[in-house]
Amino acid sequence: MNPNKLKELLKLYFIMGSNNCFENPAHVLTEAIRGGISLFQFREKGEGCLLDGNKYALAKELQRICREHDIPFIVNDDIDLALAIDADGVHIGQEDEHVLSVRKRIGDKILGVSVHTWAEAMAAKAAGADYFGLGPIFPTSTKKDAKPVQGLSFIRELRNKGIQTPIVGIGGINQENASMVMEAGADGVSVITAISHAESAFKAAAELSKQTQDHDR
Repeated sequence: MNPNKLKELLKLYFIMGSNNCFENPAHVLTEAIRGGISLFQFREKGEGCLLDGNKYALAKELQRICREHDIPFIVNDDIDLALAIDADGVHIGQEDEHVLSVRKRIGDKILGVSVHTWAEAMAAKAAGADYFGLGPIFPTSTKKDAKPVQGLSFIRELRNKGIQTPIVGIGGINQENASMVMEAGADGVSVITAISHAESAFKAAAELSKQTQDHDR
């Protein structure tokens, strides 16, 4: 995908699974889209997550909502599911299938990779990653096996070294600190509970969207 187009899509990247929601996931996603999210990732992982047929059914329901609103639908880690439903892309971590292997399997779909070091970033870039997920930027309780908090330094390091690959920050990002992530050089922010646990997913997304739009690079 064109990097400039992808940078626009990464501005407000909402990640969610059924176990991240207090309300019906379809409702939460619909309200988040109404509030201004630009990209969605289906991440059905962790305690209480759906499995097999139930996971597939929810993925299809949420994908339908995204397609109705022209929001790209990304699948976390599960390459088989992404291919089965013809998702727009996948996001993988360092412990998942190798980047090069995933790129071969998904063709020209969007491929995001979580990176934590310069070496990981360069390897992912060489293997065909379209964007980097950097974090956790701030402390987070959503991912139980999260890496140590990085702060904003790695975003700045990549930008200072001239890396133009689209970057999205993740981990503990909310309405209070999203602008800091953008100012550090990220193209966007990705959030889970800042929207999925909000009293109003619409209002939370709208406020986050304003934060990212105010810092166009």
